[in-house]
Amino acid sequence: MLSSLRPFVRHTSSPSELPLCSSNTKTTRRDFCRTAKTVFGTASASAQCYWGQVFSPTSAALFIATGAGLLWYFRNEKARLVEEREKERMSKSYGRPHVGGPFSLINCTSGQRFTHEDLLGKWSLVYFGFTNCPDICPAELDKVTAVVNELGKSLLLYLVVHIPNGITSGQDLSLQPVFISVDPARDTPSTIRTYLADFHSSFIGLVGNYQETKSVCKAYRVYFSTPPDADPKGDYLVDHSIFVYLMDPEGRFVEAFGQVAEKEEIVDKIKQFVIEWSR
Repeated sequence: MLSSLRPFVRHTSSPSELPLCSSNTKTTRRDFCRTAKTVFGTASASAQCYWGQVFSPTSAALFIATGAGLLWYFRNEKARLVEEREKERMSKSYGRPHVGGPFSLINCTSGQRFTHEDLLGKWSLVYFGFTNCPDICPAELDKVTAVVNELGKSLLLYLVVHIPNGITSGQDLSLQPVFISVDPARDTPSTIRTYLADFHSSFIGLVGNYQETKSVCKAYRVYFSTPPDADPKGDYLVDHSIFVYLMDPEGRFVEAFGQVAEKEEIVDKIKQFVIEWSR
């Protein structure tokens, strides 16, 4: 029996060479499976037929889509967990986290000294980053810009509706965005001014020397990896904490918004915080 099949086997070396769904033959899938069982044995042929039915174009597309969805989910979940751990690290066991404090840096627009006292009287959104950041910093600054634009249109009206007798004529409800450089070796005042021109026009850019940068980062519990002897012409990236800090008009820390926080979430929370503070 095996000798009678050898000529056929020599000309049909693999299942892929057996006719299947060809325009030149009337062989059906059932015929293919029967022939394969004769040539390759029942178990091998059954496996070929089974996997051929399972891995259809539709099932392959579903498999790829499911894998992409799982990848997106786990990446976002990882970012959320990192953010929660960082918030937990910043927090004390009770009460308001001690974030913020005295600092003195250069205002990149005026060239004058800008201190923590200049934040008083306004709500502030403070972000730490660097101008050579390829993607994360621009995305976060775009988000801050969108938040400032949204609240600039609606915050005062929102407060008047919710607490009509709680707003005084001298109360400043504007939101001040602040950018603090964690790369003092390369981020000059002129570089920061040019960089911030692509974002909200009210952004205040601040920079200092290495010790001043280290001091303000310590006050806000910000991690940054720039070495003290960094080359101003060097091509390097800076690892740093990715948070937008909300500070109230008294200069006290209110909330830290991580990378996974969406604009709508930030806007809603700021409205709630401002109402509570204004009562």
